[in-house]
Amino acid sequence: MAALDYKNLGFKCGIEIHQQLEGRKLFCSCPTEIRKSEPDFRVKRRLRASAGEQGRVDRAALHEQEKQKYFIYEGYEDITCLVELDSEPPHPLNQEALRAALQVAKMLKCQVVDQIQVMRKTVIDGSNTSGFQRTMLVGMNGFVEVNNRKIEIESVCLEEEACQIIERTKEYDVYNLSRLGIPLIEIATGPDIQSPEEAKQVAEKIGMILRSTGKCKRGIGSIRQDVNLSIKNTARIEIKGFQELRSIPKIIDYEVNRRLRLIKQGKKPEQEVRKAEPDMTTSYLRPMPGMDRMYPETDIPPVKPYLKGITAVKTIEQRIKEAVKKYGLSKELASQVVKQGINLEKYVKKYKHLNPKFLADTLVNTPKEIKSRFNKEIDISKHADELFSRADQGRITRSAVFEISAVIARGKKPDYEKYKGISDQELDKEIKKLVKDNPDAPINGLMGMLMKKYRGKVDGEKAMSLLKKHKK
Repeated sequence: MAALDYKNLGFKCGIEIHQQLEGRKLFCSCPTEIRKSEPDFRVKRRLRASAGEQGRVDRAALHEQEKQKYFIYEGYEDITCLVELDSEPPHPLNQEALRAALQVAKMLKCQVVDQIQVMRKTVIDGSNTSGFQRTMLVGMNGFVEVNNRKIEIESVCLEEEACQIIERTKEYDVYNLSRLGIPLIEIATGPDIQSPEEAKQVAEKIGMILRSTGKCKRGIGSIRQDVNLSIKNTARIEIKGFQELRSIPKIIDYEVNRRLRLIKQGKKPEQEVRKAEPDMTTSYLRPMPGMDRMYPETDIPPVKPYLKGITAVKTIEQRIKEAVKKYGLSKELASQVVKQGINLEKYVKKYKHLNPKFLADTLVNTPKEIKSRFNKEIDISKHADELFSRADQGRITRSAVFEISAVIARGKKPDYEKYKGISDQELDKEIKKLVKDNPDAPINGLMGMLMKKYRGKVDGEKAMSLLKKHKK
């Protein structure tokens, strides 16, 4: 495909981010566990479209109804209940999920609504047993900064996740009930995005802000992106089902080129919903839904948002910058410390004789190196205080921390006496002798000889510094 001039094409683009939350479900006490084992029961249902608030039936809902499918729902006795089966009214709204959505709205500089009205959004593709999805507007008119520009955040909503599709056939679809009802934050931007690459950057930034709250589920499928786009003199389309951020620019490129080909052929691109395919193309899903699909939820009273104690937290991006500045870490190491949730400040305050870089490197990279070299796992956090305490008191060297960690990972009890360091005077004397006995050896060769004899007993940085001093 040829490179496109998106500015001259009148390209407009906005994205929707959907992020699952941890905890319990939105309208019942079931856990947010998504199970894929053999179900305890199966239920068969048919769905029909309901009229919206103005008495009209949404065209996207009619499109699904015309397929005349039935649906099979698979559930589990311990993690799904009658609410998911639409055989019992919804329980009171999950306040922790609401507080998480309010916090995200604050972090995106949104205006929080005065009253939260739960709405029903008609969905009869089988992904919800009731034939609708419950959703509520929490905040609006915010922004996120990307490329030194403000991208409008039109809305932050809290809604219930849909069932998970297991199988599709012409006659019926099979769904897993365990995902239904998980709290889902939906964030919609305005049509301010100027290029496919910028769409990816905006999605990354919003995803980072969501993860910064510490309240989001992690893993494949826990966050999804939809893209809305148009070009000059064409209708808007929505592309659903992006699972990987890196696919966003390629699929947008494909879709814009597809629309340009239609225009060249004298055809008018339709307003429709399309699916993002694994090969970076798109395929038709259904007509674009309208406002006829929305009507008020009558089983749940309106909620007045309680904002006391809800504040914006530092983002992952801000915490990484702080770690780089405060502790002198590389950006990569600081990023790993923050993303792994390591409380580096706790260790720095406790072990004042140990360099923050050494502490961070040990906590982040020691488990990786042990896995790579010995194919063994170690939870370094369980042994960190013992190791750092001995190193901080000078009872073992810093280089011994890795050696001892490797011993622990292999399931053995370390002999700490074996790793007791030699004095600075002994080290200096040993290095002088080593240099004298091997005058032609390169400095790295001398270092190898020294570490072979004293591995775990001398500090590598100190040894190298003394070698450079005496090698002159």
